[in-house]
Amino acid sequence: MVGIVGYGTQIPRYRIKIEEIAKVWGADAASFKRGLNLNEKSVPCPDEDCATLAVNAARNAMSRAGINPQEIGALYVGSESHPYAVKPTGATVSEALGACPYVHTADFEFACKAGTEAMFVALNLVKSGAVKYAVGIGSDTSQGSPGDALEYSASAGAAAYVMGAENLVAELIDTHCFMTDTPDFWRREHANYPEHGGRFTGEPSYMKHVTGAVNAILEKTKMKPEDFDYMIFHQPNGKFPVQMALKLGFKEPQFRYGLLTPTLGNTYSGSSPLGLAATLDEAKPNQLILLVSYGSGAGSDAFIFKTTERLLKVRDMAPRVRKQLDEHKMYLEYGQYAKFRHKIVKPE
Repeated sequence: MVGIVGYGTQIPRYRIKIEEIAKVWGADAASFKRGLNLNEKSVPCPDEDCATLAVNAARNAMSRAGINPQEIGALYVGSESHPYAVKPTGATVSEALGACPYVHTADFEFACKAGTEAMFVALNLVKSGAVKYAVGIGSDTSQGSPGDALEYSASAGAAAYVMGAENLVAELIDTHCFMTDTPDFWRREHANYPEHGGRFTGEPSYMKHVTGAVNAILEKTKMKPEDFDYMIFHQPNGKFPVQMALKLGFKEPQFRYGLLTPTLGNTYSGSSPLGLAATLDEAKPNQLILLVSYGSGAGSDAFIFKTTERLLKVRDMAPRVRKQLDEHKMYLEYGQYAKFRHKIVKPE
């Protein structure tokens, strides 16, 4: 029996409203809000990157796990926005947690699926008996070219999970995946912003792969949508996951807690892991949760977790997702936002 021992998140306090972005580009804010089900998004500070978000999320996860950092045998960070091309984010996080030097570390990339990749490997290393505890993290300060549709949703956040085989808050029931080579979204080396193949981003990519992963894990486990108390899909916007959930036979109460995008934006590798954390914040013991990520390129990972009694004892040992998302927000005008995103800091 393996699963989640501790979980934690980190969301920047700064926000920008959709109206503020649309005003600069002469766009129809109401149309974007209605079409994408987006109201605002998180914005990282100039000194807040994928690594700092991952460190804070991992520290919150360790608070709930209650373990010795030296017992962590592996730590992986999935992201589209690693600070360095050739220096592992995972090494920085491991050092900050006090897990070094005997810890296996690597950085993962698979567009927005990189976070669940890290979780998948961490879970299976524990399952194999190779390590006692492993950490999987999804963290991003996502990019969107100014004026592009992505700018309205690309945001920042991180979620971290400590995986183990005892004192679980959620037991792993099963996993599955679905992947093809689909050219819907990419960013070449040295490019500042990603590009996307418009018409490929919906039906041929997101919808096909999420559907494929859901159907595969339901077939594998002989379960049905109504068997789950909660479900979380990757959230590129607030519209796609709701459409897919309803189409596949899920109901609004099942995705209510995990749907964060309308006021958070798309945190890329942190998106579905953050949705899972928000759901764990509210779930009761012995409830089933279906998690399905999505990453452009393209693929989906599916997980089924069952919550335990220990969840109730530890979840208030670190800030809940909704507290980080809804409290102490600070709104930016577009000029401030542009300075933040380009890391232009006025000298003192």
